Amino acid sequence: MNAPAIEAIDLVKRFGAADGRPAVDGVSFAVPQGTVLGLLGPNGAGKTTTVRMMTTLSEPTSGTARVAGYDVRTEPDMVRRNMGLTGQAATVDELLTGRENIRMIGGLYGIGRRDLARRGDQLLEQFSITEAADRPVKTYSGGMRRRIDLAVSLIASPPVLFLDEPTTGLDPRSRADLWEVLRGLVAQGTTLLLTTQYLEEADQLADDIVVVDRGRIIAEGTPLQLKQQAGRASLVVTVSHAEDLETARRLLAESGAEVHVDVGARQLTASAEGIADLTRVAGWLHRHDVDVDDIGLSRPSLDDVFLSLTGRRAEDDNEEVG
Repeated sequence: MNAPAIEAIDLVKRFGAADGRPAVDGVSFAVPQGTVLGLLGPNGAGKTTTVRMMTTLSEPTSGTARVAGYDVRTEPDMVRRNMGLTGQAATVDELLTGRENIRMIGGLYGIGRRDLARRGDQLLEQFSITEAADRPVKTYSGGMRRRIDLAVSLIASPPVLFLDEPTTGLDPRSRADLWEVLRGLVAQGTTLLLTTQYLEEADQLADDIVVVDRGRIIAEGTPLQLKQQAGRASLVVTVSHAEDLETARRLLAESGAEVHVDVGARQLTASAEGIADLTRVAGWLHRHDVDVDDIGLSRPSLDDVFLSLTGRRAEDDNEEVG
């Protein structure tokens, strides 16, 4: 089997007094090549500190990490050669044009002029910046600035990309556009580590999720596995006629689940195992001539996962330091 593209090995980071609580406390995980890991947690959980250690911007107090097979402590130069990083704030020069930013960073990587021009044109087209390529970045919208920042981080075609809160401050349309770009990168084989407070973002992009709180991992798994930990799915039925509520309640109760009835909304809710329960109940309702406006499964969200794991929502904490 291929080695992980990204691996954290008992990472610890302390700031200040040695006997204080670590900002990161024994974090370990592995990210297979060509996949996306979502690193989630409330503000102050240790997400950015973990990324800074894994990208050689901060020395671990103990433990280590490997990126593309290279150790961040003993081979930092090789780590930097094999990764890209997009931080919380755009790092491009606003006085330069998009094309000039790409040329500047490409030159720092030592990419030849001809190859740089070709690669730059590819990135400008890939990120839909071609028409604005020769305008100063200060004239770009927020979404365009994030795209040029991401394009610059990919100029050397790194196999691993770290994205620290990449869509913070973007409007929903710009965020969705950037998601499509990221999906394209993964389809081409790039491995992503994504930190975010937008739970929908992790749900949309991540193959696996690691949840951190107060510097420690408190849960990990696929988005579906984590949602299942937060509770069972619910079957939600909205009947067309209020007089059918009692019949529908009796039918749903046959599954052994407790049924909640909202008379005003003509809606019934009961716990369910999955699609099989939905299909069975739909058949019962049809056979008893109960018309429905809507029937479906409602699964716990990742926000429900946060609430069940930490007792608070993802945004309900102080700003992260370090």
